[in-house]
Amino acid sequence: MSLRPLARGAWRRTAYRRQTNFVTPIATRRYLNTVPKCPEPTCDCADTPSMPWGKGIDTNANLNGLIAAYAQQVLICTGKDDWSSRIEEDNSGDNLAADLKELIGRGGVYSDPFHNISIVNTSFPSAISRRPEVQTTSVYLVPSFKYIPFLPRVSFESVEALVKGYLLPDKLHPMNDGLSPIHKDRLTRKETYQQLLYGVRDVEDVLVLICGHGERDKRCGIYGPILQEEFERQLPRTGIDVLQGPALDESITAPQLSGTTSETQIPRTARVAQISHIGGHKYAGNVIIYIPPKFKNSAGNSHPLAGHGIWYGRVDPKHVEGVIKETILNGNVIADHFRGGINQQGEILRL
Repeated sequence: MSLRPLARGAWRRTAYRRQTNFVTPIATRRYLNTVPKCPEPTCDCADTPSMPWGKGIDTNANLNGLIAAYAQQVLICTGKDDWSSRIEEDNSGDNLAADLKELIGRGGVYSDPFHNISIVNTSFPSAISRRPEVQTTSVYLVPSFKYIPFLPRVSFESVEALVKGYLLPDKLHPMNDGLSPIHKDRLTRKETYQQLLYGVRDVEDVLVLICGHGERDKRCGIYGPILQEEFERQLPRTGIDVLQGPALDESITAPQLSGTTSETQIPRTARVAQISHIGGHKYAGNVIIYIPPKFKNSAGNSHPLAGHGIWYGRVDPKHVEGVIKETILNGNVIADHFRGGINQQGEILRL
């Protein structure tokens, strides 16, 4: 099957299919700049890791389109990379993933089968509050590219504010037309709830996410730390600083509010983390790259993938240099590794 993209502006027929309790849109074909394969590395890199007996990597499947559709992905900052197989069971169920799934998971009061929210844990540390006695958790929301630094663990109201203010849709899917007005109102976003969450700001760092969920599958557990180390080693060589530690530390600086950075001050920075299960263990290493909306390409122009998330599979350490060059710097999708993508409108993309 050809991997050529459709002509720019090509139209497609909308259809829907059922995936894991959610009815989700079939992926959209959009024009994307592509290269067929990852370029060969020009520098030393880590060896391809050996897999456990009986846990090989599928090297034959066509990866294009092998992602579950989602409208928004919640990246929970846990500061660790060794979660339970089911992340909602961490800490005996006292965790943000469990709270969110209680509200928007199957059977939740805000559950909408036509608006899937992906909830994953990450190894990013949470922000440090000026009130360290109040335990808080931070989240990234992509592809809306928002950073919510402080969700107090002592108050369920903040979790509801996150759901109502940021995660519910602005407009319901037409398949919900038969619901009562009250039900429709409950499932629709209310921006006034955003005011209840303190210090929210835009995401301006490239986010490199690598599945490292060893408790779920050993292949990802092996690939995760190796690929994280390789990205953190290779990115600075291209002029992109890798940021460590919390994205916000109020003991050092006050929070930056959304929209306060000028176009001439946009940083070329990245954050790299391991994440929990996203599906496709047999395609390890699995990597998602989110390019922030204001990010520039290597020539200093608007980045072709600004505001996009690009999913890759079968990424070995030898591919990291090429992924950085082609996708993060130049805005090209590497067709041989491409599982799918998402844009800021929530459209799932394929070649």
